[in-house]
Amino acid sequence: MRLAIDYDKCTGLGMCEAEAPDVFEIQADGTLLCLDETPSEALRDEVEAACASCPTEALRIVEG
Repeated sequence: MRLAIDYDKCTGLGMCEAEAPDVFEIQADGTLLCLDETPSEALRDEVEAACASCPTEALRIVEG
């Protein structure tokens, strides 16, 4: 699993960080920092929840 992030769409609301704090972090300036662009399968549920909760649809999972 790999993450595709459209940083132009991201507004820094932090929904992703709330769902998957080991993968996403909102910086003090409101920008998104991806801590792991290829998270393990053990984090799949959290990453899927983070992608689903993103109000701007800036996150998606790419398989393979």
